[in-house]
Amino acid sequence: MELILLLVVLGALAAVVVVQARRSKQRELQRREDELAPVRKLAFEDTTAFGVDLQELDLEMSGHELDAGANSDYQRALDAYESAKAAGDSITQPEDIRHITSIVEDGRYAIACVRARVEGRPLPIRRPPCFFDPRHGPSVADVSYVPPDGVERDVPACALDVERVNAGAEPDVRKVMVGAQRVPYWQGGRAYEPYAMGYFGAFGPMTWMFMGGMMFGDLGGGYDGGGDDRGGADDGGGDGGDGGGFDGGGDGGGFDGGGFDMGF
Repeated sequence: MELILLLVVLGALAAVVVVQARRSKQRELQRREDELAPVRKLAFEDTTAFGVDLQELDLEMSGHELDAGANSDYQRALDAYESAKAAGDSITQPEDIRHITSIVEDGRYAIACVRARVEGRPLPIRRPPCFFDPRHGPSVADVSYVPPDGVERDVPACALDVERVNAGAEPDVRKVMVGAQRVPYWQGGRAYEPYAMGYFGAFGPMTWMFMGGMMFGDLGGGYDGGGDDRGGADDGGGDGGDGGGFDGGGDGGGFDGGGFDMGF
């Protein structure tokens, strides 16, 4: 009888251990999914915005004859869009977004090169994206900016944000959700650091982004620091769809407008 009772107790303990292990695994999986959700949304929005830029370029170039250089840059931008979509589909950890934003940054520079070639201008100097919202594309100048609760520094900005800041107006800042707050992405916590590194890391040390606590304060907890209750990033809208081909001819022939299709 005692042996039977002992077996029953041991069986019950084993069942408790199994249930606790299963619940612990489920909590860990949920935690990882909660951490990945805003990063996936951010990647989707930026890739979609890049696709919209390509659509606009497609309309601008309709009827223009592209030389070999312009064709090559255009194809580079299209390839970047496809690569960014593929990378977004395979995100498994927050760090993966760094690869996506690096691809998008390169693609937007390729778009700028296409426009310069068609307009007969020199190729633009490779500059960091607009600090206020990297979706604005390559910056054109550095502008002095004082973030709330921060210190003054020079940051790269697009033409419109340079005008806004110099006029004393607020720049068009990319915001993300941290709990119930919408804050600039540089205040979104460590989970957004890889996002910025992909855009800006190729341009040398990012000391201007980290000085004075300007970026990546621990508002919502880092992606490597346990649970995270952040919501999604700021709306980007739209579905990236399927980037189609472009008929420009590899030999500098005419460009056929409307060749880029995002599936909207």
